[in-house]
Amino acid sequence: MTVSTIADWHAHIYYDADSKRRAQTLHRALEEAFPQAGYGRWHDRPVGPHPQGSYQVAFPAALFEAIVPWLALNRDGLTVFFHPNTGDDLADHRDHGLWLGSMPALDLSQFQ
Repeated sequence: MTVSTIADWHAHIYYDADSKRRAQTLHRALEEAFPQAGYGRWHDRPVGPHPQGSYQVAFPAALFEAIVPWLALNRDGLTVFFHPNTGDDLADHRDHGLWLGSMPALDLSQFQ
């Protein structure tokens, strides 16, 4: 299957108890820099395919070229997982994802 349309993107900012304060600071800075993005709930434990606590930032494809470099420079050591939304959740998470920082294994079982 050839995928040619990305509806939008999600960025998942990972944190744990030791890094939550940095994640909060980053969240505030993201909201200020990118008010047009959507900000999801905080999850202090693994949720869905994500192996640790995280929050989601949803943004349109047109914002990709601004938000990804901004996060590359401002993530303060936090891991950020980006994935497109094409309608194929498994491929979007397994094959099309991008990482800043470490690459923890995702639990993709819910998509199979």
